[in-house]
Formats: sequence, C-alpha cells, structure tokens
Amino acid sequence: MITVSAVSYLNTLPFVYGLSRSETLQNVRLELKVPSACAQDLAENKTDIALVPVGALPNLPSYHIIGNHCIGSTGEVKTVLLMSHVPLNSIKRVFLDPDSRTSVKLATILARDFWGIKPQWLPMSSMPELASESDAMVAIGDKTFGMRKKFQYIFDLSTEWLQMTGLPFVFAVWASTNPIADSVVREFDEALRWGISNINEAVAGSPQMLVSRQEALDYLTNAISYVLDAPKRQAMKQFLSLIE
Repeated sequence: MITVSAVSYLNTLPFVYGLSRSETLQNVRLELKVPSACAQDLAENKTDIALVPVGALPNLPSYHIIGNHCIGSTGEVKTVLLMSHVPLNSIKRVFLDPDSRTSVKLATILARDFWGIKPQWLPMSSMPELASESDAMVAIGDKTFGMRKKFQYIFDLSTEWLQMTGLPFVFAVWASTNPIADSVVREFDEALRWGISNINEAVAGSPQMLVSRQEALDYLTNAISYVLDAPKRQAMKQFLSLIE
C-alpha cells in the first residue's frame, strides 16, 4: 500500500480519476488536501508521494520528482491570479493566499523582476473587510472562478511569467522524500496518463463543481498542461533559482 496526497482542486481531477479508476496501479490510499498541506504531509513522512507546490520543494530535506506529469501551464492558467481595483503601479498592499507557496513566491518574483513594484505583502487572514482601493490579493484554485468579476484588474500569473521568461510554468510536481521502486513509478505515471486521456469521463463523473461541465472541460484541456517536458523542467529550474 502506498499513500498519495493530491490537491483537492479541479485542476487535479484527471490525476485523481486516473489514480482511483485506472487498473494500472493497485493498493493506493489517496488523500485530497490543499497544496500546502500536501507538502507538509511529505515533509513529515505522512505520505509516500505527494503533489507538491514547486515553491515548497526547497523546504523538503530531500526529494525525488516522480514520473513525467505535473500541474503546469503554457499560457493563461485562469486560477492563479493577482486581482486588484487599481493598476499594478498603484497597488500598495497584497494579501496572499496561504494555500500555495508557489503562487505567493511567483507573485513576489514578478513584482520584483517584471512589474517593478514594491508592495507590502500580508497574509490573507489580515485582510480587512473594507479593503482599501490600493489593496490587491493573490488567490488560487477553484474559488477564483467566482472572484474575477469582483475586480477591475486581473493579472494571470502564468501569463505574466511567460511574458517575463518566454517559458511555461510548473505549479506542482509529484514528489517523494524516499526512493520509490521503478516499477511503482511506472505504474503511477501510467495511471496519471490514463486519467489525462479520459478527461471527459472524469468531468462527467465528478460531483457538483463551481463551474459548468463545459467550462471545466475547457479549463482542463486548454489552461492546464500536464506533461512535465523539457521546457517545463527548464522553467522549474529557473523559478527555483529566483526564489530568495
């Protein structure tokens, strides 16, 4: 039995479908959590394999990237956003989503190296109910589908990264802290591939979502890129080199 921690977001649905429905991989216990909790589980040896935010990898004592799949994007990702009522150069404070260290670190890199702004960075928990016009927020995940219309300015962080570097972006990878047998890695990777190849069935069989099934299909097939190819590995290496 191997324990797997995956992210409880729509973008992981094909992975979850593959791991739970594919006949390739047997004896798996799958747990769904927010990205930061997946990373914590792996760091504390509470799981064998986890879908870990790339920004959390340096905090692990050691890690092995498992297989050839990821949560990535080659352009607009739609669910990792900086949202504001004012243009970038007028933002004074940014409140940060605690669910993913990668998105927070990506926002700070873009602010420093691309946007040329120096806002105050604060936890989302300290955001007042009546926020100032010059306040902005970084938010990730399914909740962003219903938040976009509340803000005048929306900055897709994957798109901004592409404009800065010319590279895709990798938000999360499958990783372990201990070596996993090659045969298990092959079975695991094949289960993921099977899930990706059956996105229509995964969406059709999923419970109620925050978006329509057609919107979910469009998001999973056009916004999320699942193959951890050479350009994504290069992008991940560059991102990690930019983290302070």
